[in-house]
Amino acid sequence: MSKAVQIYSFPLSGHSHRVQLFASVIGINHELIPVDLAKGEHKEAPYLAINSFGQVPALKDGETVIADSNAILVYLARKYAPDWISSDPITEAEIQRFLSFAAGGIAYGPAAARLITVFGADLDIKKTEAIAYDALDKLENHLDGKSWLVAERPSIADIAIYSYVAHAPEGNISLKDYPNIRSFLARIEELPGFVPMPASKVGLAA
Repeated sequence: MSKAVQIYSFPLSGHSHRVQLFASVIGINHELIPVDLAKGEHKEAPYLAINSFGQVPALKDGETVIADSNAILVYLARKYAPDWISSDPITEAEIQRFLSFAAGGIAYGPAAARLITVFGADLDIKKTEAIAYDALDKLENHLDGKSWLVAERPSIADIAIYSYVAHAPEGNISLKDYPNIRSFLARIEELPGFVPMPASKVGLAA
């Protein structure tokens, strides 16, 4: 058996989950190493030596260390699952577009709203809700008539978007008016190797 890649993660982090999910779906040997954010372990010297930004996730693959969830997805796809990223420049550009969307509208919308309800973050609720629903509107429209975000098969774009959108209700962001998104999430959940992110037990929105 090949040596496991190590994923430094926090169970309720969607950024961590997207890396775990992808590693599981593509079937690579991996080990989850928990980082206790509540105790500030991510800001202590041992972890900062792995990721100087003090964030999760981080990945160790032998002597290689990669930080940032989207960067990790790109690395894992390039090395272990090239079908998930594409060698076509137009398709890859579209994938990168959705990685940016995951780091933009999704991060500042559904993910931020969840930070408020789950972790008590001091953020503007109305602003995060507005960003969240704007992002979901764009995603819903894009998915009209499509099974996947890019081309005709799943890619790392779909993985990057999944976790925080699936858990949007934990931030009081309802998915009831988004049938295309709900179908998209169900398709991700049907992929062989799918692993769920633990629920926060907030779940306020339908």
